[in-house]
Amino acid sequence: MSDVEDANGGDEHTIGPGGAEELRRLRAEVADLRARLAARPPIPAAPVRPHPNLLRTRQAIAALLVALAGFGLVASVIGVWGARTTLETDRWVATVAPLPENPEINAAMATYLTDQVFAQLNVRGRLTEALPPRAAFLAGPVTNAVHDHLRDRVQNFMGTEQFAALWRQANRFAHAQIVAIVEGRSETVGVQNGIVTLNLLPVINDVLITVSQELPTLFDKELRLPAVSSGEIPADLRQKVATALGVTLPADFGKIAIYHDGDLTGFQHAVLLFKRGLVLLVIGTLACLALALVVSPGRRRTLLQFGVAVAGGVVVLAAVLRAVGDRLLERVPEGLYRQAASVAVHDIFRTLRDRGDLLLWLGVALAVLMYLVGPGRGPVALRRYAVSGSHAAWSAVRSDRFGERVVRHLDVLRIAGALVAALVVLLFASWTALLVILVVLAAYEVGVTLFARHAAEAGPDAGTAPPVPPTAGTGGSHP
Repeated sequence: MSDVEDANGGDEHTIGPGGAEELRRLRAEVADLRARLAARPPIPAAPVRPHPNLLRTRQAIAALLVALAGFGLVASVIGVWGARTTLETDRWVATVAPLPENPEINAAMATYLTDQVFAQLNVRGRLTEALPPRAAFLAGPVTNAVHDHLRDRVQNFMGTEQFAALWRQANRFAHAQIVAIVEGRSETVGVQNGIVTLNLLPVINDVLITVSQELPTLFDKELRLPAVSSGEIPADLRQKVATALGVTLPADFGKIAIYHDGDLTGFQHAVLLFKRGLVLLVIGTLACLALALVVSPGRRRTLLQFGVAVAGGVVVLAAVLRAVGDRLLERVPEGLYRQAASVAVHDIFRTLRDRGDLLLWLGVALAVLMYLVGPGRGPVALRRYAVSGSHAAWSAVRSDRFGERVVRHLDVLRIAGALVAALVVLLFASWTALLVILVVLAAYEVGVTLFARHAAEAGPDAGTAPPVPPTAGTGGSHP
């Protein structure tokens, strides 16, 4: 009992001076421990694990949202490209201006314009009447020769700056009028009975002026036609051409049908819906991605799914666009015109294909990156091998022998880098890939040059000092 009293503040003298000192030390230690315990923050409660069914539901919702976000991103890129290409005049003119420079398109347009003129002039009939009866059989070959000669002249005219300026101006004027399709009014682009036509009469007019100056005997008279250079079509241009040629021209002379549908109202509604829904599509894509990241119990896995959805969306929508393009090309007559239309579609959609390729590679890169940072056995092993390999490579790079080899073969390494970049450019023929490749090549060339310079400067100082040459007659030793 006395021991208990001493421990709780009893008489310290009864346990001796040594015991009293030990008791005070113990009391101070207890007080310090109590103060630390009071200042220590409370231990948080263990997190409550969600129910397995709730976890699976969140995963399913996140997967659905991220799939919508992936396809929405690809559709948004297509929509933004389509809106900018078809609704911005400068971009449209820049897209279609180089088309006549393509040989297939040039040949098709020259053939079409020549056929239009020949069909109205009735060259073969005129030659048959002009030739003697015994020489009437020459009308066919001579007509073909004149046709080919006129087509060559038209092709030469299409290669001039005059035609290029007329083509750009006509497309600029037509683009300003193309929006009027949904309203049913336009001069350059007309809509009648569900048929949208592109009027090439100004081009034919200037072609006739050029040909009449080079081949005045073809028309038996000088053609007096107005020069059309602004892209606007005079109201009586068709009548003036008919009067100059001395023939009656049909109402569709020089017009190409670019859209044919019995229900033009559906096309008008589709255009309006596209213009109004593009902003909602972009906002909805961002919202789906944000909600998927909020709902998902594993954001790394969700980002991996997003990369796969983007890549899959590019593949699926590219196949859909290709199928739609093939169906549209089926309406074009086979032969030269279909080939030219195919080339034109390919050139117009080149920018969209480049953006699709970029999205595809970004989606694949995101999916691969999210997989490599994951906790699976494969990613862990790959990271371990990458770390050990990088250490080994760094040790090899820091070695003197490696630096000597780089200095010795510096020109070979530079040329090899340029050759590899050239091969990669051939595989990825786009402006974006070209820019990336040029940046990487410049970084490689600068890096190799700087490393070789550093190795050359550090070479004489590395290792031990060079040995002193022995003195003659001393056997290599100094006195």
